[in-house]
Amino acid sequence: MVGTGVRVRLLGPVEVVVAGSPQAVNGLRRRAVLATLALHAGRVVSVDRLIDVVWGDHLPATAANTLQRHVSYLRGVLGEPGSIVARPPGYLLDTGPDSTDVQAAERLIDLARRSTDRHEQVKHLTAAVALWRGPPLADVAGSAWLEEQADHLARLRLEAERSLAEARLSLGEHAGLVPGLEQLVRQHPFDEHLHAQLMLALYRDGRQSEAVATYRRLRDSLRENLGIDPGPRLRDLECAILRQDTAIAAPAPAATASAATASAPVAAQLPPPVPTFTGRDAELAALDALVDRGGAVVVSGTAGVGKTTLAVHWAHRAAAHFPDGQLYVNLRGFDPAATPTEPARVLHGFLEALGVPTARMPRDPDTMTSLYRTTVAGKRLLVVLDNARDAEQVRPLLPGSPDCLAIVTSRDRLIPLVVTESAQPVPLDLLSPGEARDMLVGRLGARQVAAEPEAADDIAERCARLPIALAVVAARAATNRHFSLAAVAGELGDLDAFHGGDEATDVRAVFSWSCRTLSPAAARLFRLLSLHPGPDVSAPAVASLAGVNGPTIGPLLTELTRVNLFTEHTYGRYAFHDLLRAYAGSLADEAEPPTERRDAVHRLLDHCLHTAYAADLALHPHFSAISLPPPRAGVTPERPRNRSAAAAWFAAEVPVLLAAVPLAARSGFEGHAWRLAWTLAGYLHRQGHWQDWLGTQQIALAAASRIGDQAGQGHAHRSLGLACSRLRRYEEADDHLRRALDLFTDVGDDTGRAHTCLNLGQLAERQGRHQQALHHSRRALALFQGAGNRAGQGYTLNAVGWQEGLLGDYHRALESCGAALPMLQEVDDVQGQADTWDSLGHAHHQLGDDRRAIACYEHALELFTQVNDRYAEASTYVNLGGSHRALGDLAAARAAWRRALTILDELGDAGADSLRTDLEQLDATPSR
Repeated sequence: MVGTGVRVRLLGPVEVVVAGSPQAVNGLRRRAVLATLALHAGRVVSVDRLIDVVWGDHLPATAANTLQRHVSYLRGVLGEPGSIVARPPGYLLDTGPDSTDVQAAERLIDLARRSTDRHEQVKHLTAAVALWRGPPLADVAGSAWLEEQADHLARLRLEAERSLAEARLSLGEHAGLVPGLEQLVRQHPFDEHLHAQLMLALYRDGRQSEAVATYRRLRDSLRENLGIDPGPRLRDLECAILRQDTAIAAPAPAATASAATASAPVAAQLPPPVPTFTGRDAELAALDALVDRGGAVVVSGTAGVGKTTLAVHWAHRAAAHFPDGQLYVNLRGFDPAATPTEPARVLHGFLEALGVPTARMPRDPDTMTSLYRTTVAGKRLLVVLDNARDAEQVRPLLPGSPDCLAIVTSRDRLIPLVVTESAQPVPLDLLSPGEARDMLVGRLGARQVAAEPEAADDIAERCARLPIALAVVAARAATNRHFSLAAVAGELGDLDAFHGGDEATDVRAVFSWSCRTLSPAAARLFRLLSLHPGPDVSAPAVASLAGVNGPTIGPLLTELTRVNLFTEHTYGRYAFHDLLRAYAGSLADEAEPPTERRDAVHRLLDHCLHTAYAADLALHPHFSAISLPPPRAGVTPERPRNRSAAAAWFAAEVPVLLAAVPLAARSGFEGHAWRLAWTLAGYLHRQGHWQDWLGTQQIALAAASRIGDQAGQGHAHRSLGLACSRLRRYEEADDHLRRALDLFTDVGDDTGRAHTCLNLGQLAERQGRHQQALHHSRRALALFQGAGNRAGQGYTLNAVGWQEGLLGDYHRALESCGAALPMLQEVDDVQGQADTWDSLGHAHHQLGDDRRAIACYEHALELFTQVNDRYAEASTYVNLGGSHRALGDLAAARAAWRRALTILDELGDAGADSLRTDLEQLDATPSR
């Protein structure tokens, strides 16, 4: 622990005072480390957080080791080895009370806020303001987070100075205040609060004309610089000064002390903060930025996400900025045992807390609101309106004074308040993995979490990183210390494990309070959404799942997102976390008949299958096709309007489709399973997702085999052969392709046979058996010609030409590929055209015509980009680089190979290492 003779000073340049002697902290990074630890005094700061604050985007490779050295240095400056404790996942400045000047200032400001004696207030605030030695954190510039903290501490000083001036004015010390207030208004030229205090001090000192001149200077400055006039409070004060209103006269000396004693106590209604609060740095920074803005803030989020905890924590942290009090009420908008609290009842309690006598209390709600706003006018007051139901419940409780701030928490996003009251939204999401672990550390201690880090992370994920669920599970672990964390994690199989002993700590019950507000149609949709495999879903897919049209589904999604039971996490895509999904699933099991659940899954799979088929067709017009059963009633498949839209649809939906294939297989929709895998194969191939391709086709083969569908088995075996070939599992690939050939022969599918022969040729090429590859390709060509399949003929003619080129017959290769190109253009097969341009480029390169080869490769790249075939794009960049090198343009060769290497690294392709070696050799060659 830092000794009693040690203080870390942040309210100015960062330094350490040991036994009354200031000690410099050398080095910007070291000061940043110390400042970050000191601002979290007594709390663990993770290594990742420290590195992020100290280095930001300029992260050195040795950051972790350098951080250790900085900590060792700081321990020496502080004079005690135990001053900075290593505690997973980071470090803690082990502090006693007031061991930083920030702690001391906050304590003094809090004492002043809680005191009703003006003399005591002046004493505490004077001592607090004296702790500032200049701009806070003055010598740690460059860190965005520390600059935010410096702004916060500067605002804290300003509030303390305002409060000090207010207290001294009430004691009749106006004359002594003038010089200091004049300096403050020079530092803050647009601060109306300070100008009001200076005007009042000057007027009470008999300097009426100077007071009016102060107002007019500010008015002119605001008009010239900001285009606005002073606010009503300042205008009213000017009028009162001009008419020498007795209401603003200096207090009589004899009455000063008694007046302070007789004044109403400062309201301090905030519930206690959660001692183990952690994380939420971005949200806290957003709230800090609103301290001086006034108005309203809406903190919204799903049930149990920690809205109240955040609001109360921040309210305590910011209390010093609101010296006239803090009001709090639980509006019970989402409560199992009570109806939402009426605004009139809340207003009655607020007015009592503000010192309004019962005899003056109006009965009419509108009159109560007017009296409330009149009473708080001119005060710096914080109002926390917790657990609001809707905007109508909140509006009468908003203070209306620009010096007051209202924080509203709700499961509803309260968009009407954002629209009409300009409330600032602060949405609250699930904790990040690091924040979830920090919460477990705070609840269980660093030692227990460090002993079982994997189990701790497992708990966090099983809790969906939802704070209420983490709190319930941590409580079970803390009250059963003989349980391992792994054992606790193993219990978390269903929602029954997340029950803390009463309704407020029962996750299932907490979710139910939100569902009670839903319309019947929205409640049904919430239940059906549990049937979607995730991870997210588009609005059109939701419409098909529910069996309704697009215009109907929009308002229902809005209803669910408004109360945060469903989240639009990116534009047009919706999701909910695993615990909400489990809760929705339990409701579906209870309320939806099995036939309705099966019908909903059927509609969803129809939507996925028919839309994926249309998107695949847009990207790569098929020279073979599969038959699709018609979609059920209520299904509205999407129709991508062009290749770009189709590629974007696949990019967004692939995670869903990868989950839909096993969903179909285990739900008794085997035909959908193998057909969905078929529609996915081309996209997964072009993107290089070969393991996913392999996995989906294995499910497809099992599903088709289960129902005896030979055509489905043939397609699955063929696709498995292609995937195994890409993964260099050549024997398996050959076995799958030959099985596919037999199956297509049995069902009389000559097009399937042709495709499989073509694939056998590609496999032989990969194994270096080019003559055999050419044989397979010519056999495929004959089958496509017999079937009259022009697209297949064009595609296979290119394969024949490519094999001829690999065998050294480049002129014949040009003839074959040249014949293929118009066929592929005729059927608008962009993929085939791109492959053919690449083949033509290869032949021209081998014949020494590299300028023509480069033109062909550039044609190919343009087309590969359209169909988003990343592997083929990388291959063509390699070829392009080879032609540039042959022409002596080493800079262009490097650029092409580096682009290829980037793609191959992203795909995790084994060919990247060989290309990296070639590129290193090229880099060692000087440019001509």
